[in-house]
This record gives sequence, structure tokens and C-alpha cells, in this order.
Amino acid sequence: MTGADVRDLEPGDGRFAPPRVARVSAWHPDASRPAGLSALERSRAAAEWPEVVEHLREGLVVCGPDDTVWHVSPVAARLLPEITVGGTLGAVDGLRADRTEFVHHGRRLRARRVTLSAGRNCWYVEDVSESAERVDALAAERARSAFLAVVGEKLGNPLHPDRAAAAVVRLAVPTLAEVAVLVLAPRSGRARWWRASRADDEAPVVDRGVLSATELPPAVADSLQGVQPPTVDWLVEQAVEAGWLPGLSAADLCARLVQLPGRDAPAGVLLVARTASDWYAEEDLDLIRAFAARAGAALTTALLYREQAEVADTLQSSLLPVEPAEAPGVQWGTAYRPAQAGLRIGGDFYGSHRLPDGGSVFFLGDVSGKGVEAAVFTGQLRQCLHALHRVEQQPGRLLHLLNDALLETTLAHGQGRFATLVLGVFRPHRDGGLSLTLAGGGHLPPLLLRASGEVEQLPLRGMLIGVVPDPRVGQVTVRLAAGETCLLYSDGVTEARGGRRGEEQLGTDRLVQAVSGCQRMPAPALAERIEQVTCDWLAHRDHDDIAVLALRATGSDPRSHRHLHAVPTPPGDGEGTTGS
Repeated sequence: MTGADVRDLEPGDGRFAPPRVARVSAWHPDASRPAGLSALERSRAAAEWPEVVEHLREGLVVCGPDDTVWHVSPVAARLLPEITVGGTLGAVDGLRADRTEFVHHGRRLRARRVTLSAGRNCWYVEDVSESAERVDALAAERARSAFLAVVGEKLGNPLHPDRAAAAVVRLAVPTLAEVAVLVLAPRSGRARWWRASRADDEAPVVDRGVLSATELPPAVADSLQGVQPPTVDWLVEQAVEAGWLPGLSAADLCARLVQLPGRDAPAGVLLVARTASDWYAEEDLDLIRAFAARAGAALTTALLYREQAEVADTLQSSLLPVEPAEAPGVQWGTAYRPAQAGLRIGGDFYGSHRLPDGGSVFFLGDVSGKGVEAAVFTGQLRQCLHALHRVEQQPGRLLHLLNDALLETTLAHGQGRFATLVLGVFRPHRDGGLSLTLAGGGHLPPLLLRASGEVEQLPLRGMLIGVVPDPRVGQVTVRLAAGETCLLYSDGVTEARGGRRGEEQLGTDRLVQAVSGCQRMPAPALAERIEQVTCDWLAHRDHDDIAVLALRATGSDPRSHRHLHAVPTPPGDGEGTTGS
């Protein structure tokens, strides 16, 4: 290979790099005579060193003791045309330190100085523009990847649309914009928006507002309809007119609009704006689109979660046990604690319905299973009772009708579910007492708290409801004097496991002991006491659904119509039970 073969190579391309030893020995005129090298060979090597230096990756500038330039290699002359032999280095500001990197004539140069003998200096100058660009590009890509990773982390948590929207605009500033505005798809003719603006070195300031769908800027309205937003020359003017860029002039800003993808239509649009001198390049728009994709996914998830939560709340409200209807001569007390407190619903249920003759049908039951499926089944039972009590008020026959209805429903849907139930009818007497007729369908027998303090367990038996076509149903009629109470409860009370090892059931005996001496206690307080005793026995262990229904004969006392409904506080709002 000759000098002509490589003379047109660009500096810094790295395709030719002679060994360092060869470079030094070739051009250094004062080098000691190498062993075995004749004077003629040494003189010839010294004469040929400029041609050798020409093919080095770095340019060389040799200066004398007074900084006068003695030699400039062809590569150095190409990189630093201001430096000539006989001149000085003053024309290049970058050559000030022993090692420096600077931009010269649009190229990024790296220079280093080596001290030679006799007070001379040699500057090695290399063009590192391409490698620096690669390093800068890699650093920028890493920064974009790190930013998107933070976005994914921050937007992965909010499941509330408002918090997700606020997080989107907060993350967009200042990486993507000086001002970012997010507009959600309108609901009921109104569009909510969030805005974040840069506040010096502090965290972005976020505010929000609502606009009528007809007041949205045309470009935003079109984007929300799914029309891909083009580059709109007057987009900034539209944002200023909407009041989203207060105190800023349209002439000083540039803006872009991107859609946030949703399920069927955009979940919203994102407007980003920054100073006109910092125009959005194509790589900036790619980053904004990647950000918008993540923001759209987060908002879609949050909106879907909100819709599901609204549906769940509506269903839960319809499946919660309904408080007994107020009736003269009776005081109700209820307590309810589902096995899954977060759902607030379960498989236990109770309620009552008024009868035309002044009495009431009342019931407490337990269906097979837990959670949502059990709660749905309880809803079906309650609806059946609500309809059937209008055609039949005799408890035994009413249970048979209910059994037939459940069999038809469960066989049609292939569910195979069943229930236990105590169903009763009471009618008031003039002396303030109550006449109770109760029918049992495989449920625990009720307890009676007599005025004398005695606790009586009714001999009520029967078969499960919803299993066989003609079940055996037990029935009994009793009389409650004024001040006496009938207590119905689910197996979540008696089968609550606790004790020293957490394996012993509370049982009927402990329940009877817990209510002994409580004959003067109002029905709401009695129901709450049973729930508290059960929870104390459980000691925060898992449990089945717990339900209690107490009815107390009170005569004509107007205060008897109050009841206390003990329901577990939703998670996050406190602990224990509340009474009302």
C-alpha cells in the first residue's frame, strides 16, 4: 500500500493506524540511533517521516520552544486550516490545555499535547465527530428509554382516571413540553382537561377544568373523534383562545397534538407546547407518540376500572341485605359481616315484608358458597320471597313455594345451589305481645330471650331448600310478651373458629351464655353484641358470612321502630363496626 492508495481517506475513519513505535522512530529527528541501523538508513527514515505521518489517524502539529509552528501534517492542516508553518497556535482557541475537546468548523475535535525534548511540543489532533455523534445518539436513546420506563412505572399504579390524567401531564413537563394539556373524551357533553406548566426548577404546577364539548378547539374536537391530527399552523392560537396557555404569546410557542389510544376511540388527546426556538424534531415526535401510547393505555385501564367499579357498586347495593321494614309493636336489630369484607356482600341474607293485616313476614337464611356468586343467589331468593309472600302468608306453605321456584331456577341454569332458611310471620296483640309462626328449612333453630332471663331454643327442624321437590319443613308457633326477643342467626356465628388453638367452634352453648342476662337489651344492641362476641372469638381469623336478626316485642312504644345495623367498615376507612 502506498501513500496514493490512502491519500483520500477521511481523517478519523480508523481504517489505517500504523504502530506507535513506527511513528515515533520514523519522524523523530533526534531519536537515538537504533541498534543495527546504518547512518544512511537513519537519514532516509528521517526524510520519509512526513509521508508516514500523513497516514496517521491523528493530525500532528510540532511547535518549537517559543510555540512557533515547525510542522503541520496533512491531516492537521485539513482539521486546523488556520495553523501554518511559521505561525502560532493562537488562531485556535481550543488548543489551550494539555487535553481538550472542542468544536471547530462544525467538527468535534479532540487534542492532546505531548512535551518533547529541547522545549518542543507536539499536538495530536483527532476528528471525533462521528464517534461523538454515536455516543450522543446512544445517550439520547438511553435517556428516552429511561424516561419511558419511568412513565410506565408511574402510570402503572393509578386506577382512578383523575389521578392518571394528572400524572400524564405532570410527567410530560419538562421532558416533552413547557406546557402540557390533556383533554379526555367528553362524557354527557362535557370534556374534562388537565394542564401542567413548568415552574422554574420546581415541580410542574397542575390544574384542571371542564369545557363544553362545543367549546373545544376544532383541532382537539377532531382528534377526539378519531381524525388523525395534522400539523395545524394555528394550533397554538386555538390553545391560547381556549385559555390553556395563559400569559404566553402564540408567536413564542410551537405546539403538537397527539391522540391517546383507547378501546374503540381515542381516550383523549395531548397538547404539548414549548418555545418556538426549540422546535419539535422528528425524534421528539417519536418520543411523544411513544409517551402517548403508554398514557392512553393507562387512562383506558383507569376508565375501564371506573366503569367496572360503578357497575360493582350498583350490584353490591342491590345485593346487600335489606333492612327489615318498620312495623308497629316490634323493634328490629341486625348485624351483617361478610366473609370477604372487601366485597361487602356474601351468602347470608335477611329481611321482612309488611302484610296487609298489620303483621310482617321475616326471614334469615344462608346460601351455599361465598362471595359474588352466593350474593347473586341471595338476590334471587329475596326476589322470590318478595313475589311469593303476596300470594301466601302461611310460613310452611311459603317455604314449599320458594323451594319449587328455586328448583326450577337452579335446574334451568345448572347451578345446583341450595339454601337454609328460617321464615316467620308475626302479628301484634293488643297487650303489646307478638304471635310468631316460624318454619324451618334446614337452618339453625332460633333463640327466645324470655323476660325472666331464660334463653329458650325453639325445636325447629326441616330440610334444605332447593334440593328435593317436596322437602320436610318444620313449623312452630310461639308467643312473645312485651320485652321478649326472638333471635335468628347464621352458622357464621356458631361455627366461628377460635379459642387457644383457633380450631374450636363458638357453638350454641357459648352463644346462649353470651345472651343470657340480655333480656332487657334493645334488639339493635343485642345484634351488635352477638357480632362482637363472635369477632372476639375469631380474633381476626378467617370466617364465614355472619348475619343476625333480632325482633323484640315492644308494644306501642314509638321508639321501637329504630334499629341498629352493624356493618364492617370498608377497608381504609377504619376498623370495627358502625351502628346507626
